[in-house]
Amino acid sequence: MIKMSDWKNLLYAGKAKDVYETDKEDEVIVTFRDDITAGDGEKKDNLQGKGNCNSLISSKLFEILESNGVKTQYIDLIKTGSMLSKKLEMIPLEVIARNIATGSLLKRFPFKENQKLDPPIIQMDYKNDEYHDPMLNDEITISLGLATQEELDEIKSITLKINEILSKFLKEKDILLVDFKLEFGKDSKGNIVLGDEISPDTCRYWDIHTLETLDKDSFRQGKDNVMDIYEQVCSMIVDEEDIKRWNSD
Repeated sequence: MIKMSDWKNLLYAGKAKDVYETDKEDEVIVTFRDDITAGDGEKKDNLQGKGNCNSLISSKLFEILESNGVKTQYIDLIKTGSMLSKKLEMIPLEVIARNIATGSLLKRFPFKENQKLDPPIIQMDYKNDEYHDPMLNDEITISLGLATQEELDEIKSITLKINEILSKFLKEKDILLVDFKLEFGKDSKGNIVLGDEISPDTCRYWDIHTLETLDKDSFRQGKDNVMDIYEQVCSMIVDEEDIKRWNSD
């Protein structure tokens, strides 16, 4: 059982999450904050309960992936809002899988709005605020020393597998997985492992029937019911049995 006393030094403070050391060298605690940002951090707010929703959604989706053979940093949801995770050396890449053309893709390329992308597009951006997360190709990624060609091929393969698993699972929940951002790292043995989170902050979810936005785009668009949308998505993805199971651990 993890206690509050097990929270050690703060290792990293991101835009919406904090990462703490534990007594075990290869484990960390990831806490989800209620902060929400958009536009490279220019638009900010604090939505009470958002961190809890994202922790529940991420934990559920990590468990789905683990049960289908995808290695993730997730170990357990020790309490709502706080996830026990494997410590990773993060690779500074944002890996984006796109199933439908929307958002920034339409600003950069002549796709039709809501065009189905078959096969899905895998896009990689350099995770670096100073350079505003520019898009990369394999050659630039390798030249910067961010990853080898073998590692890039593995990351792309894992991403396509994740896309297939989550698209099927979310479709059963009446959610269309439009696109999503992943981050990967290396564990203590050098294995490439999925990290970060999978939530409305990092994915585009649409209602499968109405195509209504069910993600952070609602915040970008200035809607006044953003927290209601996050709670709705949480209730669609996470079962009451999951919450009871986590609370009883």
